[in-house]
Formats: sequence, C-alpha cells, structure tokens
Amino acid sequence: MSLPHAILTALVEKPSSGLELTRRFDKSIGYFWSATHQQIYRELGKLEAQGLIRALPAQQPARGQKKSYEVLPAGRDELARWTATAQDPRPLRDTMLLRLRAAAVVGTAGIEADLRRHLELHERQLAEYEEIEKRDFPPGRDSAEDRLRHLVLRAGIDLETFWTQWLRHALAECAELPAADDPS
Repeated sequence: MSLPHAILTALVEKPSSGLELTRRFDKSIGYFWSATHQQIYRELGKLEAQGLIRALPAQQPARGQKKSYEVLPAGRDELARWTATAQDPRPLRDTMLLRLRAAAVVGTAGIEADLRRHLELHERQLAEYEEIEKRDFPPGRDSAEDRLRHLVLRAGIDLETFWTQWLRHALAECAELPAADDPS
C-alpha cells in the first residue's frame, strides 16, 4: 500500500499544490485511496527530498504562496517500477464481519441497526459512483487513460453493489434469528 505512489500518480496526471491534492483525494482518488491533509504534506516533503518531485517555481514571489509540485523523471521511473511489480492481494479486514462473528457468541443486540446504517452508507456511495460514471464516462470515451480510469471506478461500483447486496442478505438473516437477548 503506497501513499507516495498515489501522490505520484496524481501529480503525473496534473501538477498540483498540497491543498489541490487534498481536494482531489477527497473527490476522486479518495474513493479507493484515502489520505489526510497532513499525510499528503508529509509525503510531499519526503518525495521532494528523495528527488522524485520538485516544487514548481512561483509565478510571482509572494509570502505564504502555495507550492505546486511536479513529478521528475526519477519519480516517473519509480511509478513505472512500482506499477510493473507484482503484488499479492490483501486479505479482507472488515470490522462489521468481525462484529457479526462476535455476535454469534454474545448476541446480536444493536447489530441490525448498524447493518441498516452501513446499507444506507453503501447505497449512497453506490449512487455517487454511478453518477460519476454517467458524468465522466459517456459512450465514446475510449482512450486508454479513460478506459483504465473507468475500470477503477467500475471496481468501486462493483464493490458497493456487492456490499449492498450482502447487507440486505445479512439483514434478512438477522430478522430470522431468535431475540437479540438470546445468543443460542
């Protein structure tokens, strides 16, 4: 898992300031890779120190002016190396699944309400992804870059579809269980 590589990717796509990167993480990259404002700024400093990015010269010198960064050839090489390196899938770690397992031995009190809450959150995220798909990937956008970006978005849509279906199934199962105060 690599925040530096997420930042390099974003900067190759468009040179940006730390604040612009934070906004882009919130609006697009954050759908599959999240980072706080502080984490992004910390990584920008490290990437610059490693010679992978550089701050662009300011248009007009001004105190407190935000720095914009661009990827240097060494940064592009690192991103290409990382992209070409094989990586194993990561195991799923989800607290809701662990909580359901625990509910099997201590009872389900409170779990159904949280399952409903999770379902609402995943339904909202799915609707947002589907809206992005309609807006950003109309028929005919077939460049290699668009197809790969759309593939990433489709992964988000498919994952949210999975979670909404699974949560509906989990709620149906919970509805058939004995009362919440009876763990047997």
